[in-house]
Amino acid sequence: MRHHLNLDSVIFLPAGRPPHKPDQLLSTDSDRLAMLRLAIADSPVFSISTIDIDRPGASYTAETLRVLQDQAGADCQLHFLMGQDSLRDFPTWHRPDLIARRAKLVVALRPGISISVEEIERVVPEAQGRIRLVPVPLIGISSRDLRDTIRSGGPFRYQVLPQVAAYIERQRLYRD
Repeated sequence: MRHHLNLDSVIFLPAGRPPHKPDQLLSTDSDRLAMLRLAIADSPVFSISTIDIDRPGASYTAETLRVLQDQAGADCQLHFLMGQDSLRDFPTWHRPDLIARRAKLVVALRPGISISVEEIERVVPEAQGRIRLVPVPLIGISSRDLRDTIRSGGPFRYQVLPQVAAYIERQRLYRD
């Protein structure tokens, strides 16, 4: 997506405490950060922000984008990269109007997901003309499916980078 949009950089934002997943047991913040660092280590245009992890309480994208805009300055145009499945749920997020005002919504197409951009724009008028669908290689792997595969003892090594697979195995993540 960075190449397709000619973006200078991509900042990864590991979730802190997403309000829409209150009961979902995820890996620890330190494990998710370690895996992300391993995954992007050899790319000078990728970085990580721990805004959501460092902030107490629920993590809201609208607030995260406000902080990032303050840090980057008014001249910086933010693009919020998401999957098509996230766009489908976007109207139910906390303050989708502010999110759409603060960043262009760049959406990676996902297999098996169908969504009407016009319907999203009708429900969230601030998103009108700010949603861009980007054709990316379609990969039918979700984080939930991956965790379920690992939990059940299934093969997952070729679904993540080798260094991330080794970390998951070493830390025994996502096992009961």
